[in-house]
Amino acid sequence: MVTVFERFVCVCVSHDTLEYFDREAKKRRDQETNLWNEPGDPSHSERDDDRTLYNLLQCRANTHSVMSSVPQGYRRLSIDIEAMRDMRREVRDKWKMILENLGFMAEAESLLTVSTSASNDRMRNAAVARSLLQTLHTETSLFNSKEPPPERYLFIMDRLIYLDAAEDFVAKARRFYPPKDDDDDDEEEEENTNRINLPLLLSHMNQNISGGEDEDDEGETTGPEE
Repeated sequence: MVTVFERFVCVCVSHDTLEYFDREAKKRRDQETNLWNEPGDPSHSERDDDRTLYNLLQCRANTHSVMSSVPQGYRRLSIDIEAMRDMRREVRDKWKMILENLGFMAEAESLLTVSTSASNDRMRNAAVARSLLQTLHTETSLFNSKEPPPERYLFIMDRLIYLDAAEDFVAKARRFYPPKDDDDDDEEEEENTNRINLPLLLSHMNQNISGGEDEDDEGETTGPEE
């Protein structure tokens, strides 16, 4: 016969278990959506690009919570957020294409998944993985920025080393995504800057902190939203 105490314990355990799985699911969705370049950094402050995206998300959340309707600033922030996410998804898609070309059709998604618990201590070949990642950064156009390559791909490269597929991956990357000319790099950097629109981001962040009540007037003076 089940006692009242045993029922109480079961209810508490079930509630705690559900909360745990809910938190883990939210973490996975967050990683899949934002593709944090430092997946093991819960503060998202160690890299400038992660910190910029995190501040955008926080600013948009604060803007939405204090306004009854969707202001112009909220929409602009959403555009900047999606621009950064698109850049990260583009890099991920390049990696996925190469993995599938190497025969990892069914395994590509799992190979590209990096959780928040990722740690250098768990890597088997950290030094070699970092060297190969730097090779990809300097000798291919796999990444969209001159910034240091995202740490998330360090863990993926370590997995490829374990599978004895890292060298083949680098060779395919050199073939499919050769390094671009300096002129191409300058044009792409300018394009990425325009997509993220950092001056606009800083402007809206300052306005939202001070109240953000003049957003609609600003929208009328700056013209239609792109």
